Amino acid sequence: MHGVKSHGESEERLPQWCLVVLCKYEPILQWTRGCDNMLYQALVEVLIPDVLRPIPSALTQAIRNFAKSLESWLTSAMMNIPEEMVRIKVVCAGAFAQTLRRYTSLNHLAQAARAVLQNTAQINQMLSDLNRVDFNNVQEQASWVCRCEDAVVQRLEQDFKQTLQQHNSLEQWAAWLDAVVSQVLKPYQHSPDAFPKAAKLFLLRWSFYSSMVIRDLTLRSAASFGSFHLIRLLYDEYMYYLVEHRVALAKGESPIAVMGEFASVGRGHNSLDHDKDEEEDDDEESDEECGEMTMPTNSAALGEREDSLEPPVKLTRTDPRGLFNTTHT
Repeated sequence: MHGVKSHGESEERLPQWCLVVLCKYEPILQWTRGCDNMLYQALVEVLIPDVLRPIPSALTQAIRNFAKSLESWLTSAMMNIPEEMVRIKVVCAGAFAQTLRRYTSLNHLAQAARAVLQNTAQINQMLSDLNRVDFNNVQEQASWVCRCEDAVVQRLEQDFKQTLQQHNSLEQWAAWLDAVVSQVLKPYQHSPDAFPKAAKLFLLRWSFYSSMVIRDLTLRSAASFGSFHLIRLLYDEYMYYLVEHRVALAKGESPIAVMGEFASVGRGHNSLDHDKDEEEDDDEESDEECGEMTMPTNSAALGEREDSLEPPVKLTRTDPRGLFNTTHT
């Protein structure tokens, strides 16, 4: 009886037809998105306050089960609600669920990698195998795709080896990765439009270079390949985490809001049947962005476009931007 009475009172205060109308009103939709993002961001910070700190396995599993079911629960609870409102709510919840899954996976990798980083014998073997990697060859192949300055790559290589040699803890490695992100994105920190593009391009380049190093280790049948593979997975995930927060800070939004924005765009693209011309336009825009973004120590190399896309045969490492400077007349 109490439930019926409460429902009746709610109906008198805000009739259902009126609620339906409000759920189609754009300011209400935007307000709902903002509120949901604030709520979900607060929940993430409560559930996983530190992605590197150990979390009990039971809690991790409970969080992942919750994330897996959240969207279906929400969809079922929003029967007879306008599609516009449902879409907003589901996108926000989806970004929240994805964040929980990513952060719990990152935490799991962190604990596995912590054991490796605390093992002196494994670290020594990793350092020995890494010193056999032909980084000159890696740079020659990767620079054609990534167009990063040699000085930047060489410094990252040296810093990585030095940090490994010092037998640093997981937290010290995290601080080094944070410093790398800060260094690379510093030229764009006062450009809100260029910053997200530069951040995403950096992630792609980091992943490509990492793949090339792992490839070299694989071909050499490195004894520490398993350790490197685990470390690589962790560092890729943690780089994504750092860049995600940097982009959110640059945009003045929460990480959940940023992820929700891209999730919304992705859902929109999946629901449309793109024709060939649209795909070509997207490819051209992507190529243009890649041509404009570099990974320099300064911003002077920004904006260079090269005419030739043929891979170089052999280039000296003393010319930081000589890969595409040849012009054909």
